[in-house]
Amino acid sequence: MNIDGLDYNTQRERLILPGYGREIQKMIDHAITLPTKEERQQCAETIVAVMDNMNPQNRDNADYMQKLWDHLAIMAGFRLDIDYPCDVSQAAQIARRPEPMDYPAGDTPVRHYGRIMSSLFGRLKEMQPGEERDELTRLVANQMKRSLMQWSHGSADNEKVASDLARYTDGKIQLDLSTFKFSKISERDLVQPQQNNKKRR
Repeated sequence: MNIDGLDYNTQRERLILPGYGREIQKMIDHAITLPTKEERQQCAETIVAVMDNMNPQNRDNADYMQKLWDHLAIMAGFRLDIDYPCDVSQAAQIARRPEPMDYPAGDTPVRHYGRIMSSLFGRLKEMQPGEERDELTRLVANQMKRSLMQWSHGSADNEKVASDLARYTDGKIQLDLSTFKFSKISERDLVQPQQNNKKRR
């Protein structure tokens, strides 16, 4: 829906470095269009001074001014013809996007247990009975219960853990629920990552 007089961010050009805001970007875009190098130089120095005032708490950081001039060059798309007080040639590396990472290939039998747990199931299948296998079984079973509680809104069944553990280890690991003791799980252990992210916003 378009309403005359209203300018939505979704309709604007995407900001290169959003942390400085759209007004700084407009200043830089204006500086690029100035006809003389002297005017562009003065405008650029004024813009960097404004950028500096936006983050005074960072002034004690090493290479702070270098960073500001690097950011100016990046936001200008390296089209601002001025005499930079420092070398901004490395700023291009900052602006370069990293190559996308390939997602690990392979199937995970049960997604809520995850890939690491799947590899541990395989490890348990290969281990000989003994203290080492018993300890790994204890760790795996407790993590399985924690995963079930996290993705099942706080509910989990010990018999489900025992059943799944036997299933994914091809019957090699059989929990004796009459003697096996699960660790106590607090509510803090069950906070999902997306909930933590919301609290930081």
